[in-house]
Amino acid sequence: MRLAISPMWELVRSLAALRDPSTAALHLPWLRTLSGRLGGIELEPAVALIGVGGRYTPDFLTPPPATPMGDIRLDLDALRRTPESHIRHDMSLFGSDHGPTAVADRWLEDPGGELARLADALEAYWDRAIAPVWPRLRTFLQADVAHRARRLAEDGPAAVLADLHPGVTWHGDRVDVVSAHEATIPLAGNGLLLMPSAFTWSAPSTIDQEPWQPTLVYPARGVATVWDEGGDAPDALARLLGARRAEILLALDAPLSTTELAERLSVSPAGASHHLTVLRDAGLLAARREGRTVLYVRTAVADALVGSRPAA
Repeated sequence: MRLAISPMWELVRSLAALRDPSTAALHLPWLRTLSGRLGGIELEPAVALIGVGGRYTPDFLTPPPATPMGDIRLDLDALRRTPESHIRHDMSLFGSDHGPTAVADRWLEDPGGELARLADALEAYWDRAIAPVWPRLRTFLQADVAHRARRLAEDGPAAVLADLHPGVTWHGDRVDVVSAHEATIPLAGNGLLLMPSAFTWSAPSTIDQEPWQPTLVYPARGVATVWDEGGDAPDALARLLGARRAEILLALDAPLSTTELAERLSVSPAGASHHLTVLRDAGLLAARREGRTVLYVRTAVADALVGSRPAA
């Protein structure tokens, strides 16, 4: 079992919210920021591929993430390299699920041309709609990954799967996922990829087609609060730790470096480093090195202290 984040998945699934805001109330704060910013991008062909009500969305739109934390440029490169045979396979499935459509016909007649146009449109859409909020979304998704990874290390896979979503149940020898289609997928030693999502907000999704590893996409913890602006540290926590350290503790539900934290809280790197050291020595933060950077994140003790709970 492993965890990863897919920027491409978030990009593609965000189109469902863009197409029908009435079904995506929790994303309205983000949708409002897009007014007047998407002109000139030919999004209609991409939106037409997004299945609703459990209908099929072509898998080639969302190539597997190249790294655990995802990289949209690598994802777009992978999309542009999709073999025509893969496109034709997926669009045949799309046509059989959606019925005869001009959309499927265009893709089957000219898969290379349609792919090039789609990739360019998605790249432009990313730059205008998702890139400005990606640091926020990435931090939100990283917080979920950090939580699940700790849970996996401390309590094992059954505990991780037990609280992903009400539509996911663990039965000892299998994972059952409520889905619009029925299938039994033997893992056959391939393992399971867990992928939190902000734009898969109502129900889990599964991916069982190559080149994907068997994958379960689920709403990230607290997805209903993803666009909340937050607030000041609770008074009791501030009285216990001091206002600045309480603020730092609340900010570190996802891994951040000293520099990133200092920028977020508008403090000096030296001041942030001092507070981080105190909180780490008190057992409230864990630190890990990634290359030349040290990342800090709350421990389970700190989660309990700030009242962190898995949210629906």
